[in-house]
Amino acid sequence: MNLTESSALPNFSAPSTPALAERPAWQALVNHHRDIDSRHLREFFADDPQRGERLHVEAAGLYLDYSKNRVTDDTLALLLDLAEQCGLRERRDAMFRGEPINATEKRAVLHTALRAPANARILVDGVNVVPEVHAVLERMASFAQRVRSGEWRGHTGKPIRNVINIGIGGSDLGPVMACEALRHYGKSDLHLGFVSNIDPTDLVEATRGLDAAETLFIVCSKSFRTLDTLTNAHAARAWSLAQLGDERAIASHFVAVSTNAEAVAAFGIDLAHMFALWDWVGGRYSMDSAIGLITMIAVGPEHFRAMLAGFHAMDVHFHETPLARNMPVLMGLLAIWNNNFLDAQTLAVLPYNHDLKRFPAYLQQLTMESNGKHVTASGQAVSVSTSPIVWGEPGTNGQHSFFQLLHQGTRRVACDFIGFSHSQNPLGNQHDLLMANLFAQSEALAFGKTAQALMAEGGDETQVAQRVCEGNRPSNTLLAERLTPHALGALVALYEHSVFTQGVIWNIDSFDQWGVELGKVLAQRIVTELADTSNTPLTHDSSTNTLMRRYQRQRKEPS
Repeated sequence: MNLTESSALPNFSAPSTPALAERPAWQALVNHHRDIDSRHLREFFADDPQRGERLHVEAAGLYLDYSKNRVTDDTLALLLDLAEQCGLRERRDAMFRGEPINATEKRAVLHTALRAPANARILVDGVNVVPEVHAVLERMASFAQRVRSGEWRGHTGKPIRNVINIGIGGSDLGPVMACEALRHYGKSDLHLGFVSNIDPTDLVEATRGLDAAETLFIVCSKSFRTLDTLTNAHAARAWSLAQLGDERAIASHFVAVSTNAEAVAAFGIDLAHMFALWDWVGGRYSMDSAIGLITMIAVGPEHFRAMLAGFHAMDVHFHETPLARNMPVLMGLLAIWNNNFLDAQTLAVLPYNHDLKRFPAYLQQLTMESNGKHVTASGQAVSVSTSPIVWGEPGTNGQHSFFQLLHQGTRRVACDFIGFSHSQNPLGNQHDLLMANLFAQSEALAFGKTAQALMAEGGDETQVAQRVCEGNRPSNTLLAERLTPHALGALVALYEHSVFTQGVIWNIDSFDQWGVELGKVLAQRIVTELADTSNTPLTHDSSTNTLMRRYQRQRKEPS
């Protein structure tokens, strides 16, 4: 039974499904790689002077140049064959239909419904979820406008001047990234803060010097049981009450994004100010849900809806465009090629825009929590490497730290360059200089500098070996007109669907995260043991036992 035939099954896999490495298309790629591995990008461009004009695609206001990847037309054709054999189209269509493609949790995967137009019809268990999504958006918009306008007042009658988001993982990384990326569109007299780390320093620094009477906290936890988030929320509650002195103040200074009404009410939050989530939205896919409430407060409902429109434009492109011209599909397949065949098992995300400085961190969770899996959707061991390691910094900062490794290191690193034709803050010719660096770095990584070229330029013979850059390092370049809310939505959706494409090829469930649980369970046990003063014997390994005992001794000593 192949994946196409089994697409109606929630598991989307079957024990008889061949291992990926055994598929004919995979074997064809192995043989093809053997044939072209010795070829250099210099040769590809010399043989095809129009390569840079051919190997690009546009969608939702984004332009992707993928010509600097080490691929030929045959490579791309074989990758597309692989996508067909792995049932990518069927799996994609099933996701958009609301089928439970999150097999291990038996859930639909419908972050695309969060940005669907109001007249769309998307069924989960026979119920159209779109009206409820838009009802929440309307409540968010109303609340955001009240805070932005000063109509919403704190317990003492003061307007809100500080908004602090308390969450972790997808409840933090998405909003903080979006608020940074869109700060050009933000309300200048509104201070935004983010608390995620259970380290008390995070909350102390976020609230330092603030007036509790002017501060609103947004507690983001679907279950309202997440240890890190609830610990910080209760500490924020205590900080507020220390200044305001009245339990009734909590209702004016705390709102929640959650599904657990009982726990939210017990905390003291008015249920009229609880914004809903759904189990068909995973945390790392939730920045355009009520988790984005702080983003909407920061930039306003109109700009938030423009971001949703950008998401939706890329969704439509991904859903309706043939695979050969489909931007997320091509990016996903190129990631497979770089990771599994070229041994580029890390991806550097390099935005040449300072406001996107948190974008690499956002993509770390999106990519590695989704695809950092060691078994297939049916529980069999994977036969190839899965998720690349994602990292990065904005240009040009990274050029003065890790680009040395990119150009001359022994590890092969794939790169995604992201740039914009217009700056949000024009200053002389600095934006031209910024973009000149982007274009130069992608060119240098692709083509390098040979010993012969260095000698022809009169280079010092004793330094030639040190100065040679071999090039042949793969990269994508993404360009947009400017970093608008629409462009940010399209950019995030592009990577969401690229990650999905990779997961389908590897036949893994990109929407669960069971590997996160073990450490949490052990931490709950250990924190109880650390508080135990009765010297009860510890039953961990000798390393953990010794470390815990040392920590307990030092905690008893004066600091």
